[in-house]
Amino acid sequence: QVHVVESGGGLVQPGGSLRLSCAASTNFFRSYNLGWYRQAPENQRELVADIRIDGSIYYGDPVKSLFTISRDNAKKMVYLQMNNLKPEDTAVYYCHARVASTNYWGQGTPVTVSS
Repeated sequence: QVHVVESGGGLVQPGGSLRLSCAASTNFFRSYNLGWYRQAPENQRELVADIRIDGSIYYGDPVKSLFTISRDNAKKMVYLQMNNLKPEDTAVYYCHARVASTNYWGQGTPVTVSS
């Protein structure tokens, strides 16, 4: 069982920035594809960004060029840098780890963008 724990969410004003962090408890961290998803109230969960084991990155349409995903294999961490946040970015952000067909999710960290 892999435990995935997010941190870094909170309240931020429009135009502000947040950095989300995610720790995954596995000795095989390098073998996991990692990603961030988000779910706003009454919406479906959607992909924010995904970073593969080879370092390739894919961003979901809503956040292209505004958010940056990165991973630190030595620290077993994945990050999401979010800049120029907008009210529509308000959601619970989930970290996701996947190896083969096995998926692990964190409990989520809430992000609220409001003045």
